[in-house]
Amino acid sequence: MKIDVAGKDTYVYTNYREIDPGKASVVFLHGSGMDHTVWTLPARHFARHGRNVISVDLPGHGRSAGEPLTSIEAMADWLIIVLDTLAIEQTAITGHSLGSLVALDCAARHPERIRAAALVGTTSPMPVSDAILNASASDDHDAFDMLTQWGYSKRHQYGGNSNPGMWMVGGTLALFERSRSGVLNADMTACNDYTAGLERAATLQCPVLAVLGEQDRLTPVRSAQNLLQALPDPDIRVLAGAGHTLMTESPNDLLDALKSVL
Repeated sequence: MKIDVAGKDTYVYTNYREIDPGKASVVFLHGSGMDHTVWTLPARHFARHGRNVISVDLPGHGRSAGEPLTSIEAMADWLIIVLDTLAIEQTAITGHSLGSLVALDCAARHPERIRAAALVGTTSPMPVSDAILNASASDDHDAFDMLTQWGYSKRHQYGGNSNPGMWMVGGTLALFERSRSGVLNADMTACNDYTAGLERAATLQCPVLAVLGEQDRLTPVRSAQNLLQALPDPDIRVLAGAGHTLMTESPNDLLDALKSVL
């Protein structure tokens, strides 16, 4: 469905259901250069189990109009406007990669609005290599190629997903290729520039789940240790054999983990 957020058409996937403010809600936030479609499996699951599902396309992404936002804080504040527009007072929130930083920042600065948070494929700080920043700044296809290759474990470069019909590496590359000019660079820069993550993590008041890929090459488990230590009593799940693109590489294990907090 499309809603008006700050004067811009914004797309939120709800599994074709009307939002009922009286029900528990779950927000899904995609990663850099992506859109709501990366969350289709868990979004459908939670919708079928009585939750409002709000899987957003961030500004400038997917079916949402406007220019991409340039900071994690701006994305978190934008999400609060989305909740206000839908008359949702409180929600659980999950985000992948860029989306995990938005979820973290939103939960920390708006604690009355977030009842639980799931951070998927996360780390903080989340530095981005100069190679990716430079390629994305010039809309060079190399940025898509690098993120797609490094976004999967070596084993999953060859496919072999347990869920039939999921085109893994090719599907991710096609999603990057559909993104608008400048969007990926704006997202990558926002991740690279966000320095408040550890400070925000220490203030979280809600239950927190962190789901990491054992073979993640973009946000390795080792790089997430400072964040995990800053979080108050997080539930930490490391999915064996998975890389950074956990929604595709380990969809069923990820869904099982999300059920525990969302």
